[in-house]
Amino acid sequence: KSLYGLKQAPRAWFERFSTQLLHMGFQASLADSSLFILHHGSLVVYLLVYVDDIVITGNNPKFLDSLVAQLSQAFELKDLGPLHYFLGLQITRSSKGLFLTQTKYAQDLLLKLQMQSSKPARSPCAPHLRLVPNEGSLLSNPHEYRSLVGSLHYLTFTRPDLSFVVHQVCQFMSFPTDVHLTAAKRILRYITGTLHFGILLQPGPISLSAFSDLDW
Repeated sequence: KSLYGLKQAPRAWFERFSTQLLHMGFQASLADSSLFILHHGSLVVYLLVYVDDIVITGNNPKFLDSLVAQLSQAFELKDLGPLHYFLGLQITRSSKGLFLTQTKYAQDLLLKLQMQSSKPARSPCAPHLRLVPNEGSLLSNPHEYRSLVGSLHYLTFTRPDLSFVVHQVCQFMSFPTDVHLTAAKRILRYITGTLHFGILLQPGPISLSAFSDLDW
């Protein structure tokens, strides 16, 4: 009741929860206000919070169990076990690693826009696509376009193959036209045939590699 009943309740809840974490030795991440890190010697623990949904991971399973027990003394918690679904992200474990997808999120988006039966496209955009601001007729309801593009942008978390074209259609949020909408729907048609695409995270050397083309 206190969390959902008042407009300022989520802020008060986050302040209380974060204060408890800081008291337990966690440090708030400067890059993400929802991320808390505990680093003590060889022990590393990451805790991610979104309102009242929490994800905890670390390199010491016994400590994680004791951490959950400590939090349970201060808050009413329900341990849902290994992570499988979080904010539209689906996590599948295998011997190869972690496979991250947003299949259900994409299916719900297609169903919402009644495009679940549309003919799949082989690519997310037409060859040599170049969108410009004033091409086509302005949409009578730009809110629908903004909602669609925002949903597509969330999909790029596990679909880097969509990043380029999604960022293109994002440039016309203020005054979208029917041409821009057609380009956005082309992305949906591509998603129809690639629902199970995602990112496979595998164990390996912790090193950062960067790639660029000849013109940088």
